[in-house]
Amino acid sequence: MIKHIVMWNMSGDTAAERDDAARFVREQFEGLRGAVPGLIELEIGIDESKVDYACDVVLYSVFQSREALDAYAAHPLHLKVREQLGNIRIARYQVDYIPADPA
Repeated sequence: MIKHIVMWNMSGDTAAERDDAARFVREQFEGLRGAVPGLIELEIGIDESKVDYACDVVLYSVFQSREALDAYAAHPLHLKVREQLGNIRIARYQVDYIPADPA
């Protein structure tokens, strides 16, 4: 199992434009749920804190294996989402990790 977390900041001149962009990102990624082999869990959230150092959107996903995550990166549906999002994301942060075994 591997966890894949991505956070973005959205482009837009106003808070309303950035909020619209965040909702669009959420809608696009939610469409991948159940459609990509090896994708066990997908959750996408929009920041509610509005603090200046927070990212606008976070994607939390769990994959069966590193190979499944690699396949997701090249999956046609994922590539389509990336294309549809274009340049509405202005910053991206990512962490992939293997969770520790529960004690």
